[in-house]
Amino acid sequence: MEKMKKLFIVVCGILFAGTAAFSQTQLTMWYHGAGNETESALINQVIMDFNESQSDYEVVLESFPQGSYNDSVTAAALAGNLPDILDIDGPILPNWAWAGYLAPLNIDESRLENFLPGAIGRWNETLYAVGLWDAACAIFARQSVLEAHEIRVPSLDSPWTGDEFLSALRKLQASGDYDYALDLGMAWTGEWYPYGFGPFLQSYGGDIIDVSTNMSNGALNGDAGMAFGGLWQTLFSEGLVPGTSQDGADRETGFLEGRYALQWNGNWAALPPLEKYGDDMLFLPAPDFGTGPKIGAASWQFGIASSSENQDGANAFIEFAIQDKYLAAFANGIGLVPATASASAMTNDYSPGGPLEVFYTLSSEQATFRSVTPAYVVGAKVFEKALADIANGADVADTLDAAADEIDDDIRRNNGYM
Repeated sequence: MEKMKKLFIVVCGILFAGTAAFSQTQLTMWYHGAGNETESALINQVIMDFNESQSDYEVVLESFPQGSYNDSVTAAALAGNLPDILDIDGPILPNWAWAGYLAPLNIDESRLENFLPGAIGRWNETLYAVGLWDAACAIFARQSVLEAHEIRVPSLDSPWTGDEFLSALRKLQASGDYDYALDLGMAWTGEWYPYGFGPFLQSYGGDIIDVSTNMSNGALNGDAGMAFGGLWQTLFSEGLVPGTSQDGADRETGFLEGRYALQWNGNWAALPPLEKYGDDMLFLPAPDFGTGPKIGAASWQFGIASSSENQDGANAFIEFAIQDKYLAAFANGIGLVPATASASAMTNDYSPGGPLEVFYTLSSEQATFRSVTPAYVVGAKVFEKALADIANGADVADTLDAAADEIDDDIRRNNGYM
């Protein structure tokens, strides 16, 4: 009888465990990091920890190459086949929210009080996404190079003015010591243009699209835009920077080999020059062209598809993922800027006194969102073409006027993206 009783208990236990496993809800998740082994390992660790932390949900990941990710999401949305959890590039978020792809997040927003602004994705004052990191750009320089050419070392409190910036480039170029005074990264295309160069326009007081008027005319091609366009063309016409045909290998090695005096680049590229130049290496703030120094904000973030039938579970995963230990892990693993100061303190490079601490400060103090509007996805492409044309000698006023008209036409065709 006792043996029968024990057998009954064991069988019931097996049946209960099987029922619990069967009732677990699967959450599908798409991510842009396919092909990056370190990044894949990090995101998979977060997923594994979440799955083990509770018994209600199981997150299952599918990764895509970054270059095709946005197109994959758009195609899936049209086919009604989106996953529960989406990875979203910050500036694309307003368009996806407007298109109805995304559901508002339902997480404890007190958890976001100390986050960098660029890691929080809002549109129309609604929270749609949150990221574990942001990125920041700086002027890569060497103390010895600036001192040798009697160029003032700018600081966060006292950045170069626009005139100082141009004067420094001309002095460096005239020295004959470098192929180019500054490497802007013209070998890169696509999102690099609005992310890397759009903040210069914003520092002049312009923008790709003025979200307050929902128009590009007056923002891209107003007085500020024309001033920016004039400087932009000068950089190329005077041979201070490589042109649009720059080779990708030169972008990677030109500053490290001393052929470029300065480089405009991001925290993701900071470690190699640090390793080579050591204490001589500087990461300088963007110039102030009139309305303060500005750099791009908003990187990849996690959101939820509006079509998801498991939004409670998706919200639970995102709230789990924004723990400091994961923010720090991504910073340590692939060099991203942690989204909080407390996470930065847990890292090797971004902690107080660390070699990359300056990038957290830059992101905190200078980061500026690209035009937060659904029209951005078109405006960004038009902006890229306009800047490439101006770099190649096109008339500044005609090019910016045509670009602003094209962006405004798109806005009108979409009924103002209302």
